Amino acid sequence: MPARPARAPAAAPEADRVQLGLSLRGHRKARRLTLKDLSGHSGVALSTLSKMELGQISVSYEKLAAVARALSLDVGQLIDARGAAPAGAAAPVVVWSEAGGEATYSSGHYDYRALANGFPGKRMTPVLGRVMARQREQFPDFIRHPGQEFVTVLSGRVRIEFETGEIVEVGRHESAYFNSGIGHIYTSLGRADARILVVMSE
Repeated sequence: MPARPARAPAAAPEADRVQLGLSLRGHRKARRLTLKDLSGHSGVALSTLSKMELGQISVSYEKLAAVARALSLDVGQLIDARGAAPAGAAAPVVVWSEAGGEATYSSGHYDYRALANGFPGKRMTPVLGRVMARQREQFPDFIRHPGQEFVTVLSGRVRIEFETGEIVEVGRHESAYFNSGIGHIYTSLGRADARILVVMSE
């Protein structure tokens, strides 16, 4: 059984943004891309990328995923500066994760904690999330990214609203599976923030 790593203390949102910025800059420079190049490849505005690298703003998962794809990375590798072993390297059969020991990122609407970041050549992105948003109006737009998405609610109750007008409510220990290319948002129902496990695949 793989040894469990020591638990890392939870980071403040500002520290999360700074870590993401350093990781983004490192991956971009390793590929010898300018911010303008990365903007062209990802579709994310140059000014937004610049602020991301400086740790000045939080962005949606949609933008994180677009930048990660442009850099040929998993979102977890972008969030977690420790990254993963190259896909061709010898890999363990199991990568152990602890909810409190993985890198986090907050968009303001959700807190993300990417899991299994050390697994090489990941084809799925598992994420523990906390849904803080309560209303559709808190979002500038629906979130869209290629692939499929599975969510199960660990605590609380979640409303998933789609740009098509469909609304699905998911309670504790219930789940939903959908095409994540269709615009969608999660909002939490009730006083407490809902906690969810999401698995995304391209």
